[in-house]
Amino acid sequence: MTIQGSCHCGATRFELSAAPESLTRCTCSICSKRGALWAYYQPARFKLITPQENVATYRWQTKTVKHNFCATCGCGTYSESPDWSTGKADFTNPRIGINARLLDNFDLDAIPVTVIDGKNLW
Repeated sequence: MTIQGSCHCGATRFELSAAPESLTRCTCSICSKRGALWAYYQPARFKLITPQENVATYRWQTKTVKHNFCATCGCGTYSESPDWSTGKADFTNPRIGINARLLDNFDLDAIPVTVIDGKNLW
């Protein structure tokens, strides 16, 4: 089942090969200010539908994570990072973090949310 999502203005659209099975709410400074609920995917399961030039990127501190957002309306859309599931950056296993709040016609309340204490972890 393909799931689609977009920013507020529609200039940045993306597609996922499957619905998220879980969501993550991170308490770090950028995630808190963005208000994102993250769904993580392998890069092959994510497709940017609109041109790459519609996307702007912000890199903070270590420059390890690409925080992408719509260059027109500013909505935080997706991030590109190493896998952090072991507590360390695994650059051999990249992840795409989708802001699940941007998914079209999708019931976020039906998906369990895990809270990560990013405020105190990094």
